[in-house]
Amino acid sequence: MAPELLAIALVLAVCVVLLMGYPVALTLGGSALLFAFIGEATGTFDPSFLDAMPNRLYGVMSNQTLIAVPLFIFMGVMLERSKVAENLLDTMAGLFGPLRGGLGFSVTLVGMLLAASTGIVGATVVTMGLLSLPTMLRRGYSPALACGTICASGTLGQIIPPSIILVLLGDVLSAAYQQAQLNMGIWSPDTVSVGDLFIGALLPGLLLVALYLLYLGGVALLVPSAAPAIPVEERTPFGWPLLKRASAALVPPLTLIIAVLGSIIGGFATPTEAASVGAVGAILLAAMQRQLSLARLQEVVRATTQVTAMVFLIFIGASLFSLVFRGFGGDVMIEHALLQLPGGVLGAMLVVMAVMFLLGFILDFIEITFVVVPIVAPILLSMGVDPVWLGVMIAMNLQTSFLTPPFGFALFYLRGVAPPEVTTPQIYRGVLPYIIIQLIALALVAALPQLATWLPNVVYGG
Repeated sequence: MAPELLAIALVLAVCVVLLMGYPVALTLGGSALLFAFIGEATGTFDPSFLDAMPNRLYGVMSNQTLIAVPLFIFMGVMLERSKVAENLLDTMAGLFGPLRGGLGFSVTLVGMLLAASTGIVGATVVTMGLLSLPTMLRRGYSPALACGTICASGTLGQIIPPSIILVLLGDVLSAAYQQAQLNMGIWSPDTVSVGDLFIGALLPGLLLVALYLLYLGGVALLVPSAAPAIPVEERTPFGWPLLKRASAALVPPLTLIIAVLGSIIGGFATPTEAASVGAVGAILLAAMQRQLSLARLQEVVRATTQVTAMVFLIFIGASLFSLVFRGFGGDVMIEHALLQLPGGVLGAMLVVMAVMFLLGFILDFIEITFVVVPIVAPILLSMGVDPVWLGVMIAMNLQTSFLTPPFGFALFYLRGVAPPEVTTPQIYRGVLPYIIIQLIALALVAALPQLATWLPNVVYGG
């Protein structure tokens, strides 16, 4: 049996086992080991490939960049449990309440702030669904518009830094970029860092927020009944009390966001060091809002440990999968396939983006980052693709995938917390305009790579 056929069979086996509901990390590692044994028995796999596994594990353990993962997760979970979102929503609703569509504006802006504070998509969608969906429905908002706005704003954590996906992508792309340059005979390779991706994702993320707000404004203007203003008798009077409350709700999280991102952009701290600033800042913020207790701290630490363990267990399973896949020559097979596609770099990018989009229906971003990106990124980077632009394109592509019916993860998260009167078709109808907006933004970044690369060049003088 040709080793390339076993490589294809390995990928298909992983997809089938995942659809059967088995854990991702164990599926990746278990399927890889099974096919390694089959390959060794048939003489199509060299078991010495598995000798690299201990070195890979040690590389993960000693990787300073990956320390940012548990720190950012801790920061996000702490802010989620300390009622930051609830205070922000109340404040924004008071500020934008007199406007038609004002509650939608509030949800979008709070989603942006939570994305920049937590970076965890599932937590943001669930929190926003629990807090804002009942309020929007009670105020007369179209159920479809309300659901679509919550899902779209909740997924901003994919692209707006500090995003967990950007941390993981930055680490994987850094290794892929160095490998690509070595393959091209460049023995003093340039590097790409998590900080580069953070800065590169800022403008595309803000572009998405602006397009969301523009769409909501258009709906409020053309279909007033779908996004009514808060009735006069229920509005908070505009004045010093409202401004004081707004300052108390907005200034602390904004300060934390500026401290984290500002320290990275200003070159004062690495993303790992900035993550520790964010974790400490989240504790202080919870204490200021009188939401910090020993029980809550234990709860946050436990949740952080569970998520972090899941991430790194997937990392281990994906490393084993990658070794076996390469041992069957799967990476060479994919490289040949991409190089032979019509359209050169453009054709290869379109195929990779389409495959990642479809995989986003069945795999989380962590699995795609650890399994797919290490295989395709070195090939694309060898073809001259900018690593920061590629990272931003991947993040935006997966964000679109997580919104797309019928398998989008964000839709499942909201369906789980939505009241019974909200139907699944309403959720699907609500996200469709936002999917179009996502595709427009993705096309703009594809056509104008400077949207992702200009700011890092300005900051780092490249």
